[in-house]
Amino acid sequence: MAETLIKDADVIVTMDETRRELIGADVLLRDGVIAEIGENLSADTAQVFSAKGKIITPGLVNTHHHLYQTLTRAVPGAQDALLFGWLQRLYPIWARFGPEEMYVSAQIGLAELALSGCTLTSDHLYLYPGGARLDDTIAAAQDIGLRFHATRGAMSIGESDGGLPPDALVEDERAILEDSIRVIDAFHDPNPGAMVRVGVAPCSPFSVTRDLMRDAAILARDKGVMMHTHLAENGEDIAYSLEKFGCRPGQYAEDLGWTGDDVWHAHCVKLDAQEIDLFARSRTGVAHCPCSNCRLGSGIAPVRHMRDAGVPVGLGVDGSASNDIGNLIGEARQAMLLQRVQNGADAMSAREALEIATRGGAAVLGRDDCGQLAIGKRADIAIWDRAAIESAGSWDPAALLLAGPMKVDALFVEGRQIVAEGQVISVDLPKVIARQNALARGLADG
Repeated sequence: MAETLIKDADVIVTMDETRRELIGADVLLRDGVIAEIGENLSADTAQVFSAKGKIITPGLVNTHHHLYQTLTRAVPGAQDALLFGWLQRLYPIWARFGPEEMYVSAQIGLAELALSGCTLTSDHLYLYPGGARLDDTIAAAQDIGLRFHATRGAMSIGESDGGLPPDALVEDERAILEDSIRVIDAFHDPNPGAMVRVGVAPCSPFSVTRDLMRDAAILARDKGVMMHTHLAENGEDIAYSLEKFGCRPGQYAEDLGWTGDDVWHAHCVKLDAQEIDLFARSRTGVAHCPCSNCRLGSGIAPVRHMRDAGVPVGLGVDGSASNDIGNLIGEARQAMLLQRVQNGADAMSAREALEIATRGGAAVLGRDDCGQLAIGKRADIAIWDRAAIESAGSWDPAALLLAGPMKVDALFVEGRQIVAEGQVISVDLPKVIARQNALARGLADG
């Protein structure tokens, strides 16, 4: 029986059903689950972790990423482009990837997330050049130790058929569905506490056919897995939908079976009031990616309107080619600030943004066992050091998004520590960084 007793936290921000914040309390972790929370806890066989001077929160939840993109940060020619031009610049580079690029870039992206307090992340992998497979990113997640929702993405409309991606990056639709079945059968764990789940995720309405969108939804529901795609990301996206489909993206999604509590869409910057109402009624989730939306000039998503209407909203860092940084606590701060820019200084509190980043994201991913600190929930815990310079002079340590810190001191996933004293301890990170940089230089030189 593995036990860890986290003692004497300055503040525990539980994000439980009553949003309790406990002063000077302890948390007992047992066999991957939170066994007790309270004052003066003891356990004879537990390893003791002192949290004096520290803040404890649930591990953060990332609902949208493209981990392979950590190899293509700050690429010239893509730094100042809108979405479609950005994709056209990067597709030929991504076409030169192989299994090692996928694996190493995922390790880097996952380690970066861990250092920003993330314990559970999804990933949207929609291209498979050079023999790469979804298996490569799953292996990276197992190395780092994060809880991982891998989604089997796909593109099937290449340039010769009027699509954006090069023909070399698209796949036959029957092969896409067959490989989706393979990875679900091989890796998906539907049980509470699962470390790996698999979803079905055609890339976007402008890179796959109607038939694939519809067939993917049928397959996902037959297998009991979740569904994910990009939707209504910017003005170009809306114009494409109106021209090609004769309707807005929300209507297109509904017509093809892509609404419901087993679906979440990335971005949704341009949802209108009717689409927000549709998502609220159907409990369709949204992965809000504020930094990427800013970087690509896509706009400010109507998160305040979504939340007020009852749409499930989580946060996503998106890929590191459109965000450049994979810092989830920073993403939460950006989400808060953008809603204030759009709607006023009282539009979103630091605590509400942290809620979106924890239990909000867990709800979007269908994980009622994660995203909060409560007895019986998974032992996914972020610990933040108040001694960091960002917190010096802070009157309200629980207001992390106002005064920091922005990097965890320690991180536990399923009760196992993967960050200690601000360093990833599950892999030899300097070695992985060196390999990542060598791969990036090879791509640039090529």
